[in-house]
Amino acid sequence: MDTNNKTVEELNELLYEKMEREQAEYKQSLVDMEPLEILNHAYEYAVREDIVYALGYYDLPENQCRALLKSDTPVADICGYYMNCETHYMDTIRDSIESCADQKIREEKQSPGKEDAR
Repeated sequence: MDTNNKTVEELNELLYEKMEREQAEYKQSLVDMEPLEILNHAYEYAVREDIVYALGYYDLPENQCRALLKSDTPVADICGYYMNCETHYMDTIRDSIESCADQKIREEKQSPGKEDAR
């Protein structure tokens, strides 16, 4: 596909469409698997969906767009890169657990007469 005369917007649209097709193929490959094997890929599927979704709302600069268009599997490439990044995911989970517990404690204190659930 000749992309030399494409605008940045057109390049981003081509990339988004390419990534949607790739993700649809990935989804179909999951559907063809046994249920337990599908569960083994659930996190990867969610990350891949988020990648495609994000690109739908975020335009890349021309050079980055062209670089990803050259890839046969841009979603897989980005997902692989993400999976190898150091994230604060578990810190966010821990903080959410603690915040939820603190909220429950505040709610319990505001509701007199409730007994301890244990």
